Amino acid sequence: MSNIDNIKNYTVIDLEMTGLSAKNDKIIEIGAARVRGGEIVDTISTLVNPKQHIPQRVQELTGITDSDVENAADMDEAVDNLLNFIGDDIILGQNVTFDYSFLKQWAVNHKRTLSLNAYDTLKIARKCLPAEQSKRLEDLCEYFGVNRENAHRALDDAIETKQIFEKLLALMDEKGEPVESKPLVYKAKKQTPATAHQVRQLRELMAEYGIADVISWDNLTRSQASRLYDEYRSKYINRCVDDSE
Repeated sequence: MSNIDNIKNYTVIDLEMTGLSAKNDKIIEIGAARVRGGEIVDTISTLVNPKQHIPQRVQELTGITDSDVENAADMDEAVDNLLNFIGDDIILGQNVTFDYSFLKQWAVNHKRTLSLNAYDTLKIARKCLPAEQSKRLEDLCEYFGVNRENAHRALDDAIETKQIFEKLLALMDEKGEPVESKPLVYKAKKQTPATAHQVRQLRELMAEYGIADVISWDNLTRSQASRLYDEYRSKYINRCVDDSE
């Protein structure tokens, strides 16, 4: 049986985040589509309050602003809803391990077991497209003639990923190669809350140098507090030294 005939039931997902680190960054939007018999039968699209400032570059990329997520669903509600939506399905995504890393980090933090199998359009594209062809989602859309709407919005990206997946399955059928789902692997360590000393130290540094960044103190982890403290010291203290010379 061909790949196109065999692979018809799955859930395609896409997440938008504040950055690239599952340890330090947060999800700001979730999009997913349930596919049955090759057709989309249900979708979810959820903005998520990351309880931290969305960097300007991410706002420009996604169009999602701090005010957009101010009254959005909190992380626990949104991720739990997504995992319930996925159920026992195999998932599909573009560079899906990246999205999975954020879900896995959340699961580990909440002492939840999470194991998913997936199809990854990025990996499949690497097998059947020319090496010089860019494998980014926007470039795959252009290559296959998939209309790109609302770029870097989760549900739109998920639906476009499904369309690309179908094109890739056809190419793999031409090559006579089967497409199989693979278990997703990401090693995450449970994050612990920032210590009182870290919070006090960070607050004092921000007050001393007039740093106005919005920080969700109740959700701040040790690793985040340490990273922010080092960043602020490097940026503001070094700048003050340079200005005095």
